[in-house]
Amino acid sequence: MDKVGVIGAGTMGNGIAHVFAMKGFEVKLIDVSDKALEKAMATIEKNLGRMAEKGKIEKDVVSKTLANISTHQSVESVLQDVGLVIEAATENIDLKLKIFESLDQNTSPDCILATNTSSISITRIAAATSHPQNVIGMHFMNPVPIMKLVEIINGYSTSPEVTQKVIKVAEKLGKNAVEVNDYPGFIANRILMPMINEAIFSLYEGVAEVEAIDQIMKLGMAHPMGPLQLADFIGLDVCLAILKVLHDGFGQPKYSPCPLLVNMVTAGKLGRKTGEGFYDYSNGGKDLIVSKNFR
Repeated sequence: MDKVGVIGAGTMGNGIAHVFAMKGFEVKLIDVSDKALEKAMATIEKNLGRMAEKGKIEKDVVSKTLANISTHQSVESVLQDVGLVIEAATENIDLKLKIFESLDQNTSPDCILATNTSSISITRIAAATSHPQNVIGMHFMNPVPIMKLVEIINGYSTSPEVTQKVIKVAEKLGKNAVEVNDYPGFIANRILMPMINEAIFSLYEGVAEVEAIDQIMKLGMAHPMGPLQLADFIGLDVCLAILKVLHDGFGQPKYSPCPLLVNMVTAGKLGRKTGEGFYDYSNGGKDLIVSKNFR
């Protein structure tokens, strides 16, 4: 598996391509948008340059890593010789099913098809293919080049051999692979998202303000980032989508999204990527300025 495909050139996709290419894999980065691919390559080059400046990698690693990545706008005639494909498209079930149907037709029968989904059922995605035993979850954490965890999620039909191969690949990337089974939210988001949702409820109900909630969790619980700041970093739309998966999957009211979160997403206040969420990022995020419209 020295050749891999990465579907989606967004934040997660370019991060995944970055770490594979830096470890010597030949990476085929695929996105329907040429602009997205250009932006991804610029981001990878910028991040590699920053690592070189800090002495974390040798300067020649930058050019070698970039040389290991090729960009494409279609999966057709591109993926026949790869051993692993990782899908990192938008967290939308219909889109992912369409992608996996296409991958099933454009990869070899023994190619491992992985999804970077943070909450959508691996088993449901695998059902869109003719080889469900080769489908698995590889949930990388953001930012991918820095975070060590890869959550490995077994679908109902995932073969043990595929699981072991994927774990070895993750370890080759310098990641810690942790194996879990396919239930809504897996482990990372099944635990994280209710905490974020409860923080939003605490703000919504007037228990405490944004800075107080984040400070208490940072100083009292040793979290590197408060839950509201973290929600902004993840994207409030992504948080809402995951909570809906948990609520639909378990049918329990404790997973019901806070009305404030729903309103903010409806208003387009999605966090860092839109410049405003629980904090205002109009200054480039250099200082955390609390937004004021939470009622």
